[in-house]
Amino acid sequence: MAADIGIMKDIELLVDSFYTKVRSDELLGPIFNGVIQNRWPEHLKKMYTFWQTVLLKEHTYYGSPFPPHSRLPVQKVHFDRWLELFCETVDEHFNGEKAVEAKWRARKMAEMFQMKIEYHRSKSSKPIV
Repeated sequence: MAADIGIMKDIELLVDSFYTKVRSDELLGPIFNGVIQNRWPEHLKKMYTFWQTVLLKEHTYYGSPFPPHSRLPVQKVHFDRWLELFCETVDEHFNGEKAVEAKWRARKMAEMFQMKIEYHRSKSSKPIV
């Protein structure tokens, strides 16, 4: 049985494994690779600190996660695929309370981002930063 998410090395494994899948995914890869381009190391480091803050309660992430995503050309199908890959990655590597929490938080984040993006598109407004 796999161990739970408990240390920074676990966060790095989760993030690296997940984004390896995203980068090569037919649906998500072109979007992420197009936006991030050659800045993957910087993006991965930011994701390490985000999930470290969320799951390990070690506050290392500073910023607002929504604004960089607000203008992405994404719809429900993209969020569904993102969540599928994320949960699949968690299940491949981890088992336990934090693994369950990671999937729950990812689900909630995907729902929130999708609703906010749809709202701003329908209002033709700029997101509040």
